[in-house]
Amino acid sequence: MNELKGKKILIGICGGIAAYKVLILIRLLKKVDAEVKIILTPAALAFIGKLTPATLSESEVLVELFNSSTGVWTNHVELGLWADLFVIAPATASTISKMATGQADNLLITTYLSVRCPVFIVPAMDLDMWFHPSTQHNLEILQKHKVKIIDPGTGQLASGLEGKGRMEEPEQIFSIIHSFFDKNHDLKGKKVLLTLGPTIEAIDPVRFISNHSSGKMGAEISWRLVERGAEVFIVSGPIKANVLLPAEATVIKVQSAEEMYQASISLFEPSDIIILAAAVADYRPEKAESQKIKKKENDLEIRLIKTKDIAAALGERKKPEQFLLGFALETQNEVENAKSKIDRKNLDAIVLNSLNDKGAGFGIDTNKIMIIDRQGQEFTFETKSKKEVANDIVEYVVQNVPKI
Repeated sequence: MNELKGKKILIGICGGIAAYKVLILIRLLKKVDAEVKIILTPAALAFIGKLTPATLSESEVLVELFNSSTGVWTNHVELGLWADLFVIAPATASTISKMATGQADNLLITTYLSVRCPVFIVPAMDLDMWFHPSTQHNLEILQKHKVKIIDPGTGQLASGLEGKGRMEEPEQIFSIIHSFFDKNHDLKGKKVLLTLGPTIEAIDPVRFISNHSSGKMGAEISWRLVERGAEVFIVSGPIKANVLLPAEATVIKVQSAEEMYQASISLFEPSDIIILAAAVADYRPEKAESQKIKKKENDLEIRLIKTKDIAAALGERKKPEQFLLGFALETQNEVENAKSKIDRKNLDAIVLNSLNDKGAGFGIDTNKIMIIDRQGQEFTFETKSKKEVANDIVEYVVQNVPKI
């Protein structure tokens, strides 16, 4: 069934070198009989002109609020009411800023402020612009306004630098749009509890024990779950500022392993699927000092005690109709240790990462995993982007969740 046939897709194109890639997206949408209208910012006009997008979309390309020679006004309100979905790609730092502040100085922004349909943005910019606090702050505002952000990828940028800020590929954007309109989401009606990110265990008001987890892998899983229709509850440790979570998810922010334990226990019972992607501290200081510990001549000893085992606690409570997926990051005897965790913690399956694998680990945009089930079957995947790995993990869950 063609979910996109007849859907009205409004595409806003901003002034960036990635604008040419949106032409491929337009072509893909037209091939499945979607209706497409195009708005260019004046800067985008300099990059791709009107002729090609007009030809591909089979509609007039709009740029100005009004025609200066005829005085005819472009009805942005009418455009906003027409659309079933508004996609802005590439979304530049300038346009993101204007959207966040409501600076309505061009047709694209006045239309954005008028639409009643969902809005997707596909950012593209240089890595320093992407990581700048102003851009990250503006993205947080847009998320609060329920704008869906299609995270940029990592690769060669127009500046010649290598890093994050590369616009998502048009085929992947098309896939996300298709999933949005697919009313037969295979996880619709399912409640998912997802833990992600690190925990931090206080030593004193200044210092703490933690790990290198950025939360990227868990965040990518959360996006895939939302795209497939799940109702997602995220218990998140203190993740990096540039790691975005879907606005559609309910997010409970925690700091310590104890806080993550309590939040997970409270959300566990009504959950159909539980995915434990967080890197939880195994130990914490027995006592967190109320004042900063001053440097002394002698060595400092801190007694560490075990934290509560979240996976084991949930495994004890697990009902037959629930699906519990754990994670294991190992450096030696990887498969043996992961299989042991399945039995000890009553998991249905476990996702194994090894720091010995190139392209796997904390803080990077790729990962290499193996999924092991209760029967000991091993499913090995090649090194991929964390977006693709998240899709593999969610697909595995969909195929193996109990059909009760």
